This record gives sequence, structure tokens and C-alpha cells, in this order.
Amino acid sequence: MPTLSVFYGIIITMYREINERHNTPHFHAEYQGEEAAISFDGKVLEGKIPKKKLKLIVAWAEIHRENLEANWQLLSEGREFFKIEPLR
Repeated sequence: MPTLSVFYGIIITMYREINERHNTPHFHAEYQGEEAAISFDGKVLEGKIPKKKLKLIVAWAEIHRENLEANWQLLSEGREFFKIEPLR
């Protein structure tokens, strides 16, 4: 699964799911063994992440929404993704 960004111990990944469990474009966030699928507008679709870390993830997603959308499109077409700046 392509890693898009890493910040504050949070790993952000994205891939197009073959069985389309989530029809909404989304990414995955992992922190200390917990993982969640999160839509680009910050809604948790599946899984869980600690609340403090989720706030950071949602802020990052808001800042980088256009990049997330571009990567979703690239990966959906089977093309190469690009890294996204971490939250600082």
C-alpha cells in the first residue's frame, strides 16, 4: 500500500480497493497498531484512531485535500502516486 505521508507517528496510506468496500474516496491512517479508513472530509469510515491523533489527521487532510484527490485519481488509473508533505 503506497505511503503518502508520515507525521507524529501517523502513517498515511492510500490504495484503490478492488472490492470497493468504501465507495467514497478515502485514505488509511495508522497509529501504534490502530488503523482507520478516513474520507477526504475527515469522516471515519471504518476502524479507529485516538481522538488527538484523529484531529491532526483531519487538519492534514483539509490542508492537502487537492493532493489527496489527485493521488486517488492516479492510483485509480493504475498510475504512480506522489508523496504529500507531512503536518509540521
